[in-house]
Amino acid sequence: MVWADIIINGRTRLHVVANGTMTGQRYIDEVLLPHVRLFRGAVGDKLVFMDDNATYHRTLTVQDCLDSEGIQRLLWPARSPDLNPIENVWDALGRQVAGRSYPPTNKNSLIRALTEEWDKLPQQLLDNVVQSMVRRVECCITLHGGHIPY
Repeated sequence: MVWADIIINGRTRLHVVANGTMTGQRYIDEVLLPHVRLFRGAVGDKLVFMDDNATYHRTLTVQDCLDSEGIQRLLWPARSPDLNPIENVWDALGRQVAGRSYPPTNKNSLIRALTEEWDKLPQQLLDNVVQSMVRRVECCITLHGGHIPY
């Protein structure tokens, strides 16, 4: 599993969860506090954090952590990956890794390839998917919550 945060003109480093299972506490320790807290500090009170509805994202300890850090979470419907712009980024990252001259053959080479390709993704791609949020939400409203073409 990998995690990263994107904003206009910026991104975090790619965080790879290589061993074990992600839990709410692990999410706090490995993602929220070291990464999202820094973004909150850089962006300020205007930051609205978007994650998905993974079970470990929705634990009370995670919500308590976000509240204590003053991080506002964007609430959104379950089973709606087409609304989440990072899904387009994961697709682009996967295509880059799959298209390498020497595809990864083990976990370590996969981690290295993911990290290298993440760093190479054009910022304009990330900016475009963030800016697409307004269109995504408008389309979802127009379609009364139906599948949107993103």
